[in-house]
Amino acid sequence: MKKILFYSVALLTSATMITSCLGDLDAEPLAETTITANKAFEAPESYDQYVNYAYSYFSLVSQADPGSSDIAVSDAGQSEFIRQYMILNELSTDALKCNWGDDYIDGIQYSKWTNTNNAVMAVYLRGLKAVAICNQFLDESVSGDGAVTGRGHEAKLDDVRAYRAEMRLLRAIYYEILMDLYGNPPLCLPENIGTTNFPQQLGRAGLFAWLEDELLELIADKNLPATRKVYPRLSKGAAYAVLARMYLNAEVYTGSARWADAQKYAELAINEGGYELASKWSDLFRQDNSTNGAQNEMIVAALYDGLTTPSYGGTTHLISASVFADLRLIVSGLFGFSSDIYNDQWNGYHVSDEFVQQNFQLQGVSWENADGWGYDRGVSDQRALFTNAGFTQAMDPEKADINTGWACLKWYPLTSDNRPLMVEQGVVFSSADFPIFRLAEMYLISAEAEARQNGGTLTSSSNGYKRISDLRIRANGQADMPLTIDLDYILQERVRELMWEGHRRTDLIRYGYYTTASFPWPYKGGIPAGSVALEDYRTVYPIITTDLIANPNLEQNPGYPAL
Repeated sequence: MKKILFYSVALLTSATMITSCLGDLDAEPLAETTITANKAFEAPESYDQYVNYAYSYFSLVSQADPGSSDIAVSDAGQSEFIRQYMILNELSTDALKCNWGDDYIDGIQYSKWTNTNNAVMAVYLRGLKAVAICNQFLDESVSGDGAVTGRGHEAKLDDVRAYRAEMRLLRAIYYEILMDLYGNPPLCLPENIGTTNFPQQLGRAGLFAWLEDELLELIADKNLPATRKVYPRLSKGAAYAVLARMYLNAEVYTGSARWADAQKYAELAINEGGYELASKWSDLFRQDNSTNGAQNEMIVAALYDGLTTPSYGGTTHLISASVFADLRLIVSGLFGFSSDIYNDQWNGYHVSDEFVQQNFQLQGVSWENADGWGYDRGVSDQRALFTNAGFTQAMDPEKADINTGWACLKWYPLTSDNRPLMVEQGVVFSSADFPIFRLAEMYLISAEAEARQNGGTLTSSSNGYKRISDLRIRANGQADMPLTIDLDYILQERVRELMWEGHRRTDLIRYGYYTTASFPWPYKGGIPAGSVALEDYRTVYPIITTDLIANPNLEQNPGYPAL
């Protein structure tokens, strides 16, 4: 089916590569032997293989199998980067609840996490390990012009120079995520390789400034292609997208708003990035979304293949955790199948009735008649992919044996031509890629940034209004919008378009809704009604304890224990 991924790559000086960013963080070497750069890159294709592995680290937990991990965790599948990235950003908000009862689950969904929470630790560890993988390639002894020609690989120089630019951009993407989640992670660079030159923290505003300079340099770098050569490779369009997201949240990160810059770079990604909106919104979440045209909308993506790169994270957990035994057959029938289209069930992920009613336009749909999903019930927005079959209306994530709220069916095990791929392949793993950045987000960034420069509203003659209209027409066949829309309408449109893609926490923080008692949701702060204020320090996650111990240069984020 796809893809460019591969498993086996020898990482030179693996032990010191890891401690360069992670210190003694219970991280396992990525290879059993330590070899020199010249040996590791003896063959010209080694550069290609290494870069493929770096791209793959969003979705890999090890170079072995999905049940083993290259970091010290109790459950390898639960340590995958994208899975826990989504948990930190969605389960900590009104967009998702889970009734498994795991310590890390309850810690996140009740806003009671600590710096030993498994989800907090997994994203931190894997994010900095990915940075270390990029840094190792960027070391001059590995990919500098002199090192490449010294190995007799002059014919690979252009490729390697492009790879260096891509690895800088990939590192920046990880740092944008780490800055958003952890505020002040250490800045790790190739010169920090080894155990004696520990990386420093720059502060959140300092890291923002470093990232901004890095991305602007990459945009000017002739070695980074203007548009993507092949999916999922990075290009200047991805740099525009990262800057647009950073500038949208600049007031949170630095204290100074950058709305005009957010709009500018979102429009650059739209107009010059070479991306295209998928013709059908639902194709973005199908099992063949790397080949059905949806890949042209994805700016940065984590790749999955149920046969060659199986993962219990990624989109597998979004599919399997949303159904239980009886619901599998009901959903299969909704898709027109008389047999089961699922191969696994985890039964845990649910959405509260309050969240669905507040954010989705359910014309003709009520709790009593919602035995099917949105567009089969005359709903105005076809992105309302929910069912409550067999559920109780009141949300109660503390009752593991009772299904409460709604099930979300945004991610499901069919291809765009309605083949039950997971059943056909006989696997429990999803092959749907996960969009970390996609073009529709740039439309929404441009619209919100324009509204914030215009007193908080957009009229039907504005560019931002048209951007949202285009998304609604793509989803529903008609825009169906009021003549003037405000920031809360845009926030709801972000839910409808981007739900369960890792945006909700950041959005609520930017809007000032995340910690305030005036924006409740069920079980916010562990309170059933959720009418409670959260501690302001919970707008960032803590620096994990093992890194504080390993690196004497680090300080804990305010509000969390130092050690």
